[in-house]
Amino acid sequence: MSKPFKSGHSWAANNKKSHNFFLKIKDLFKNITMLERFDKTRLVKNLILIGVALFLFGAIAFLGLFAWISRDLPDPNSLTSREVAQSTKIFDHTGEHLLYEISGDEKRTLVNIDQIPEYMIKATIIAEDRKFYEHSGIDLKGIARAVFANVTTFDPTGQGASTITQQLVKNAILTTEQTYTRKIKEILLSLALERRYTKDEIMQLYLNEIPYGSTNYGIESASRTYFNKTVSDLSIAEAATVAALPNAPSTFLNNPEKLLLRRNWILDNMKEFGYITEDEYNTAYAQETPVTQKLTQINAPHFVLWIKELLEAEYGQRLVEQGGLKVITSLDYDLQKIAEESVSKTISEISESKGFNNQGLVALDPKTGQILAMVGSADYFNDEIDGQVNIALRPLQPGSSMKPIIYTAGFEQGYTPDSILYDVETDFPTATGNYHPHNYDLKEKGPVSIRKALQGSLNIPAVKMLYLVGIENGLNFAEKLGYTTFEDRSRFGLAIVLGGGEVKLLEHTAAYATFANEGVYHQPVAILKVEKPTGEVLKEWKDDDGKKVLEPNIARMITNVLSDNSARAYVFGLNNPLTLQGRPVAAKTGTTNNYKDGWTMGYTPSLVVGVWAGNTNGSEMYRGSGGSTAAAPTWNEFMKRALAGTDVENFTAPQIKPTGKNILDGKVPTQTVTIDSISGKLATDLTPERYKVTKTCGEFHSILFYIDKYNPLGPVPANPEKDPMFTKWETGIQEWLARENEKAPEADKPIVEICDVPTEFDDIHTTENQPRLNVIKPERNDSFARYVPVEITTIAPRGFNRIEYLIDGNFVKLDSNPTGTILNLPTWVTIGQHTLTVRSFDDIDNSATINININITVPGQVGGFAVTNPFNNQTIEKVNSNYTIVLENNNATNYRSVSLRAQNIWTGQMFIIQETTSPSGLTTVDWTLPDEGEYLLSAQATMLSGETVDTTPVKVFVKNAVSPNPALEATTP
Repeated sequence: MSKPFKSGHSWAANNKKSHNFFLKIKDLFKNITMLERFDKTRLVKNLILIGVALFLFGAIAFLGLFAWISRDLPDPNSLTSREVAQSTKIFDHTGEHLLYEISGDEKRTLVNIDQIPEYMIKATIIAEDRKFYEHSGIDLKGIARAVFANVTTFDPTGQGASTITQQLVKNAILTTEQTYTRKIKEILLSLALERRYTKDEIMQLYLNEIPYGSTNYGIESASRTYFNKTVSDLSIAEAATVAALPNAPSTFLNNPEKLLLRRNWILDNMKEFGYITEDEYNTAYAQETPVTQKLTQINAPHFVLWIKELLEAEYGQRLVEQGGLKVITSLDYDLQKIAEESVSKTISEISESKGFNNQGLVALDPKTGQILAMVGSADYFNDEIDGQVNIALRPLQPGSSMKPIIYTAGFEQGYTPDSILYDVETDFPTATGNYHPHNYDLKEKGPVSIRKALQGSLNIPAVKMLYLVGIENGLNFAEKLGYTTFEDRSRFGLAIVLGGGEVKLLEHTAAYATFANEGVYHQPVAILKVEKPTGEVLKEWKDDDGKKVLEPNIARMITNVLSDNSARAYVFGLNNPLTLQGRPVAAKTGTTNNYKDGWTMGYTPSLVVGVWAGNTNGSEMYRGSGGSTAAAPTWNEFMKRALAGTDVENFTAPQIKPTGKNILDGKVPTQTVTIDSISGKLATDLTPERYKVTKTCGEFHSILFYIDKYNPLGPVPANPEKDPMFTKWETGIQEWLARENEKAPEADKPIVEICDVPTEFDDIHTTENQPRLNVIKPERNDSFARYVPVEITTIAPRGFNRIEYLIDGNFVKLDSNPTGTILNLPTWVTIGQHTLTVRSFDDIDNSATINININITVPGQVGGFAVTNPFNNQTIEKVNSNYTIVLENNNATNYRSVSLRAQNIWTGQMFIIQETTSPSGLTTVDWTLPDEGEYLLSAQATMLSGETVDTTPVKVFVKNAVSPNPALEATTP
């Protein structure tokens, strides 16, 4: 039987000793003044004596302090006495809706130490106090380490160094206050317990006393609750799992992954210390030991259990579970119900077809940081989806929803939503090898504005933006917005902007809330007030101004981009789930590689909501599922219902001032010109149409050519090639230009190229080079029947090529004879005066023209027959391979056949398009468009009598289709 604990302090004795001590100090100083002033040996001795005196004084003062603190120490025998436990109640923000009541009833079944397996005890020692059998109740090194850390951080509630004995004292005897005086009391009582009880007795008390989560106190209660067996029947793996809980019961019960990691860590150490064999270790490691809580009558379970975890971390489990606290949280009960219903609706309606089974949702008030709703999974009680895992607090890859963070860092650095980045395949050399990102559709858009790149969720420009910002700067910026998952910088590279690093949904939503709140960050708030049964307020949230982490105009810029629905329409269409009818909203989706995670983040000025969709086990959704298809429907449903009946709020427009640099202000330095393809010089009025080529010339350089990436508003870099990415970015652009030109129709190549705009004009299509033409016959006003003989002379400096004959501007004949011909007038030429046009051409279409009036005396055959489509002088662009020609015939019954013909004006070649022996009043013919050139279209009909009728020829210009120049679209959202 241990002896009663008695105090060894006597204040009378201490006072007498202190009086004698001070007399000695007085005599000592008197003697010191009598020493010779310059005797160095005596001086050293005196300093030593003074040091000893000060040490003695300090020791006595320290003992006095301990005596004062010890005056009201609890009796260690109070281990068996208990206060009446009261349940803690957790409410919503109104204090009217009870979310959960933490029962104050303890479950406890006492067991003797000989009923507890040795490996259970060893697992506890590994987890909580490895020097338990060596120390006398306290770990001096641990205390020193904790004191140093707490003093240097001025935090009396910081690090601890509790042994098993101290934990027993803390949980069974002392209150839960976290102060230096309570810690000293804990130490004194621990020393007293070590003198009173054996180590095995202390271990038995500990294992029967310590809380293991929920209402389970003691090892036996935990064993029965979590594994439905007595402690003596626990396996090694189960014992390690139970031993892992006391460190942070709510944390581990709410996060099975963390509990498994801690269990395995205990097993690793048990093997290392020789407590279990290799075979026992392997068997235990392979065993599954899931632990679940059995909860009833609980609302918002993930949120409530997280609140419980926060409370226990601050006040201890005993006070939370037995102290009768009243806790007012930030949760909006009505919005929570809407959130849960929105998730349930999506799960029931589309999850099966999209290949996902779980969702999480967080809603925040951006002006305060208060958490208004939190859905941690589609169903907390569904073990098939690991429903107990709180998605809102779990690190997950965010996909493209991370892009706005990096682009905002770029805006802060001096870039603007109009700044141009080239969306072209590019190599990014890194320390770990070459990185070559692709867009989701494997296509390239060429030069695009940041606005268009972000809203279209293009990957390549985003990676370039992160490089311009700098990985370290980008992560530092993210941490300003509240992210806590980027501490190990060695893990992250350029892929971080595409979602290559994990974030928590709660923190991700809080970052977007900073944009909604115009640059002011509020740490997420969950607990508004904690009150004891006596009315004593332990904690109360007070509204504050938050922390300004961004200039308002920068936040307005990113909001302006994210709310620009027209800028994302080329990918998502105008009617997409990221819009709310009649209400401005900013939003961004994200989808990870292999479709494992889908995100939608969005906000109005007063409400921010983040939604995650996927499978809890990390398996892939169906291909094509992601943020816009799996998460956005839930986001849209919640936003519509949550904002119904509220005032429409508008975002404040940003000021996007011109920087004076074209590349930053959205202008690609290009010029579109028309050039004579023969001379390569600027076309003139004398340049024939067939030789005019329109192309875009100018500088096609990456942004690195024009700016210093860390100081984009500063001077243009003198040697941009010094940047390690410059050459790769330039190469990417040149290769893209080559691919674009390769895709263009042959006659239009190149559509874009790096070239200098010519300064000289076409000098081969000139008056001097035009042919000389003289019409000898006919003479003016000569009369003819149906045949017109023509006699001419022509000389061309570059050589003769052809003669064109026209009546009233309509082609009649192409001829290669430079001396003349006989024109057999087509039937459409009627009686009366007409204009005969003669044109002479050289090899490059320099020409001379003479017009002569003639009279026709014999009528032609009038048949009401004409080509009505295309019309004369029409340009037909080869967008499609065929063109529909329309022939109208008023007297179709009088014709037995019709022949449609085309003649190449440039070459003189004639070919039949179609012949038909059953003409109708309206005939349509599909013409397979020939090579680019000028053509005459005409038809000849044969009447039942054998006579023929000709249509008036139609002149058309067949032109190759020109692909849109992406360089000209860079600034157009």
